[in-house]
Amino acid sequence: MSSSDMNDFGGRVRRLRKIRGMTQADVARAFGVTRAAVLQWERGTTLPTAGKLEVLARVLATSVSYLLTGDTDKLSHPELSDAPPALREVPIVSYVIAGDFTDISDAYATGDGLDYVSTSLTLGPNAFALIIEGESMLPEFRPGDRIIVDPSATPRPGDFVVARLEAEDRATFKKFRARGGDSQGVDIIDLVPLNEDWPTLRIDAHNPGRVVATLIEHHRRFRRQG
Repeated sequence: MSSSDMNDFGGRVRRLRKIRGMTQADVARAFGVTRAAVLQWERGTTLPTAGKLEVLARVLATSVSYLLTGDTDKLSHPELSDAPPALREVPIVSYVIAGDFTDISDAYATGDGLDYVSTSLTLGPNAFALIIEGESMLPEFRPGDRIIVDPSATPRPGDFVVARLEAEDRATFKKFRARGGDSQGVDIIDLVPLNEDWPTLRIDAHNPGRVVATLIEHHRRFRRQG
């Protein structure tokens, strides 16, 4: 890709980010990268890897093709419209419900999902939200923050995920780190806290569990109400 093409790429990323009402820090959080990395993308200094391009397109609710080529067909790319993007309400559930959320046909029958988080991003049908509890993910995620996660999004190394250990009665939110498979072919996954005072959890043959959903969007309230 030529330098002019990279600059055009950066301009498209910046424009879509602003249309979505997102800061560079918001985009960085969705990837687990620094704000400086996003700044370099927008300046056309560097490009995301192929895998991150797919995530970037999802975060900005567009296509990889548009990011790379600048197709301006507004029928194919309604995100270029000056009209505000349509909002979707994603139900907030508890950590107890989160572990089995994709198996629930009616979230409201459980008494959960009585509040929502709004987003303009394109998500799978079973996306849900959680309110951060505890301090294991400080300083990036604070108690009271809201996160939107999507079971249809496959996690990559460095992503943040909601996971469920069979030995626990509730889900947990941690950084995803794949460790490959054991001799029997069972996947080994580390669930890493950002706060070093908390232990790393592991999913393996001796401690079975599963990844439930991958972080898509992070909402923070900077001022408490009431």
